[in-house]
Parts: sequence; C-alpha cells; structure tokens
Amino acid sequence: MSEPHPARATASDKTDKRTFLQKVAEFIHPGPDSTEELIETLADAEDNDIIGPESRVMLEGVIRMAGLTAGDVMVAAPRMDCVNVDAPYEEILNVVIDTAHSRFPVYEGDRDNIIGILLAKDLLKLQRAPTFNPRQLLRPATFVPESKGLNDLLRDFRGNRNHLAIVIDEFGRVAGLITIEDVLEQIVGEIEDEFDIAEDEGDIFGLADQTYRVSGDTSIERVNEAFSVRLEGKEADQDFDTIGGLIAHEMGHVPKRGESTVLGGLNFVVLHTKGGAVRWFKVTPVDAAGRNA
Repeated sequence: MSEPHPARATASDKTDKRTFLQKVAEFIHPGPDSTEELIETLADAEDNDIIGPESRVMLEGVIRMAGLTAGDVMVAAPRMDCVNVDAPYEEILNVVIDTAHSRFPVYEGDRDNIIGILLAKDLLKLQRAPTFNPRQLLRPATFVPESKGLNDLLRDFRGNRNHLAIVIDEFGRVAGLITIEDVLEQIVGEIEDEFDIAEDEGDIFGLADQTYRVSGDTSIERVNEAFSVRLEGKEADQDFDTIGGLIAHEMGHVPKRGESTVLGGLNFVVLHTKGGAVRWFKVTPVDAAGRNA
C-alpha cells in the first residue's frame, strides 16, 4: 500500500547532470574560496586568452569595490567646491566656470549646513530672470553615511537618478561628497595606464610615451626617490607633505587643468583636478635647457 503523502524530492535527490569529467575537474581544481583567489583566477583567464586585459581590470574593480565604502573614495569636506546660497549671481557663476563641475552642494551660513544641490545648467534660468531666487533652483540633497558600501550606493544612484551624495560622519557632520563618477572610477579608472613602476606604490605610474602620471597626494619624499631629485617640502615657513600642496604653493593658486610648471628638473602638467585639489599630474623630466628629456 502506497503512502498517502509521499515525501517531496529534495535538492539532493535531483539528478546531477554534471558529466564525470566535470566532477573530476572540479575536484582537482575547486572554485575560488576568497576574493584574492578569484582575482588570481581572472589573471589566469587573461593568461589563457579567455578575457582581455581591460576586461580583467574592470572585473577586478567590480570585485574590490564590494569591500569599499563611501568614506574610502569621497572628496573630503575641505576640498569640496560649494556654493553659498546668499552669494551674488556673478560670484556663483565664477565658481561654476572655474571648477567646471556640473553639480554643487549649496550651503547657508556654514559649510556644514548643506541645504540642497545646484545644477550648473539651472543657472541659465537666472540669466533670463535676474530676480529669480536661487533657492528655487535647488534640488534635494542626498545624505549617506561614511560606512555606506559602494555597491549599495551605486544601486541608489541608479534607482534615484542622483549623481551626487553628501557623506556624513558618525557625528552627523559633513565629511565630504561622492559622485557616481567616483564610484565608476573604481571599476574603469586607470585601465589605460602601463604600470612601469610597482603597482603597490599606488601613486606614480609610468606611461607609454616615457612620461609619468603622479597623484597629487604623493608625498614629496616619494617623488624625490622616484625621480632622483631634491624637492623641498618647506617653503616660506610652510611645510608641505604632498607634491600637490607644493605645486599649488609654487603657482600661487589652485592649479587648473592644463597648467604647468617646472620644479626641480621636472615639468608638472595638471591632468585632472577634483574638489579644489590636483588629482593627477603628468610629469616629464627636463634637461638643463628646459627641454623634455
């Protein structure tokens, strides 16, 4: 006599459709058990011409991004380009032109009091109606904690159609800002560079045209060691730790993209700025006559 309620088949009862050779291969070469093993697997795939080098770098970026937070990649508060809601139209326009950003945090009274986000394109409305109140142009600001994971943040950016968020520290103060570009750069950021200098240094990269890409946050000591020069980090009773700070002092203003200066036998060209600071320089050694070596 059969049972009135036969037990349902469990997952283990289902037919394993893997071939014998597949089972043997998985036994000999089990799947990766950690992030680093997974990245090594991607490197093996590149070596075997299964994926290209750019695909490997982007996939690695996706994997590593899972362990990063907003606080890891944000533009720190002191470097944020903000707009005072009570500033005259011309002053606001100059900030927009000088920084070339598309979005700006807007504060009232104190920079910690962010009341909204201003889109540069919205300023055109003020040109047509000078009496228009800038407050009416503000978009709501999005606030996220420093601990917010980049994966979650990217999903929020896409879902809410926001491209900028204000990062808040554990005490509720403004710690910085982060954009969707900052998040995506973790995936596609530097794939065009050829790393002639050890990658673990993380601040100076050799390029194919015999020049170098140097992070603005690179220590002056590190630059001296890499290029065998003697740049001094003390000028006019001021101490500088980074090459970006020293170059800004030498120029007398915050450097803009395309500007250049020669210091210590090196020609520094500003490649990219963000948050009021140089993010990348292109550096070329020059000879005694000032020509590129």
